Amino acid sequence: MTHPIPHTAHHDPHSGHGTGHLHEHGRGAGHEHGPGHEHGHDQAEILDLDAEVLAEHIASIVRWLPAEGTPRHIVDLGCGTGTGTLALLARFPGAHVTAVDSSAAHLDRLREKASAGGVADRVRTVLADLDTAWPDLGTPELVWASASLHHMTDPGRTMRQVHDALAPGGLFAVVESAGLPRFLPEDAPEDAPGLLERCRVTGDARHATRLPHRGDDWGPGLAAAGFTVEGERAIHVEIGKSGSPAVGRYALETLRRVRGGVADVLPPADLAALDRLLDPGSPHCILRRDDLAVRTERTVWAARRGVRAARPGGATG
Repeated sequence: MTHPIPHTAHHDPHSGHGTGHLHEHGRGAGHEHGPGHEHGHDQAEILDLDAEVLAEHIASIVRWLPAEGTPRHIVDLGCGTGTGTLALLARFPGAHVTAVDSSAAHLDRLREKASAGGVADRVRTVLADLDTAWPDLGTPELVWASASLHHMTDPGRTMRQVHDALAPGGLFAVVESAGLPRFLPEDAPEDAPGLLERCRVTGDARHATRLPHRGDDWGPGLAAAGFTVEGERAIHVEIGKSGSPAVGRYALETLRRVRGGVADVLPPADLAALDRLLDPGSPHCILRRDDLAVRTERTVWAARRGVRAARPGGATG
């Protein structure tokens, strides 16, 4: 039975804290990425900024997971640079995480962060493209997939593979993003009202063919794969500049990547206005705006693999 758990979290701009990560990205191989879809150093930087800005929310999601007992083996599918991996290790201090991604650069960065955090001995990294070969992941009690299912060529097959890999009674946590964060009010900037929403719509249209499952409701697919969806939680995030010192850098780097994807189709006036937002030397730069904030939405599903029923003769199925 599914129990919707609505949750709205508006960050207190005076508290001095950020929130917690769950970002998106990749090439159908199971990535947990930040906004945009390029690879390498720039993407890793976006993922790290995303983790810094959204740190409290990922922690709150991990705390919310209805894990039975204390999982000893966790798999992070599409681990990116390790946001989910590190949050899971903090929540379950007796667990080890197998972190899977198709980017060697992301896994290198994850290992650096795990070493710096003193948890390197609790992390195993696996380089794999989950669309082409399913690695041996053992029998985990918990599998985490943040913004990675929508990169799979066949998400249904991936969900069935997770179901079969999980220990009976194990939990599959799926996080889906709403796409590009919103950084300015709808009527901003003054010289091109609605500019960033137009960029968002243009970018979404370009990604629709390559990422047709982005933003999907994963509940029905999880049920079809044999899971029981025990909880669904919607998270609404709003963090102003005073909420995290990384908000400005996060917005700037994200919008620079957005520009690379829409510059050839934006009207000249919109492109010029976007360039003013991205120019640190301009008085119109987004870094100088008091109305800058990170506004985004995430949904998380907690799905249980059932315990196999006994067959006649003592066998299980």
